[in-house]
Amino acid sequence: MADLVYPPVIACARTMFRLLGMRITIEGEEHVPADGGAVIACNHVSYLDFIFCGLGARRSKRLVRFMAKDSIFRHGIGGPLMRGMHHIPVDRDAGMASYKAALSALKAGEVVGVFPEATISQSFTVKDLKSGAARLAAATGTPLVPMVLWGTQRFWTKGHPRDLTQRGVAITILIGEPLHPGRRDNQDAVSAELRARMTTMLDRAQREYPQAPKGPDDAWWLPAHLGGSAPAPAVYEPETK
Repeated sequence: MADLVYPPVIACARTMFRLLGMRITIEGEEHVPADGGAVIACNHVSYLDFIFCGLGARRSKRLVRFMAKDSIFRHGIGGPLMRGMHHIPVDRDAGMASYKAALSALKAGEVVGVFPEATISQSFTVKDLKSGAARLAAATGTPLVPMVLWGTQRFWTKGHPRDLTQRGVAITILIGEPLHPGRRDNQDAVSAELRARMTTMLDRAQREYPQAPKGPDDAWWLPAHLGGSAPAPAVYEPETK
């Protein structure tokens, strides 16, 4: 498909990264295949995660087609950009159409980006995952690539005012070895394994993160188990089936 919008958007984003002096660390880029379909499953801590998740696929020269809620596609500015970058709208009340669109993209050799937690994790831990990412990979015989982001929540996340002009913020992007689920595999079990890998990766990203809160009022972006003031998942994010 023709990509007239995506490249200039990427160029604009990279310019902003430089102007803000972001300290971006990417590890595991070799796990994103250079050709053919693939599903990237990424954690979700910020409204900006799709930008940095896509950055993780740049060395492989892949443009990631993200599954995103359809309300974004109705936005006056965001909508044309999302459609121009061939992202996939998701109507949560009628999800089969978006699932079929993602299947078609994967069969056409595209990389599809999924946030399997479905919503932003306010605890900054990995929530229970929906099985859609695993089912997409299994149905198309494509690799399922785990990815985690850390630091993006400091710019803009649920429950906190956005601060898009901070300078020198560290961003960590870790990409793990892909899973290769098959049609006969239990996709709930595959999703559980995916979550376990993402949890391990996120824990590492958090513990090795090079920056710390500036004080008690800035501790909101750290998870509770690391001494931050983010809500504990057991209280604010009960497990759902």
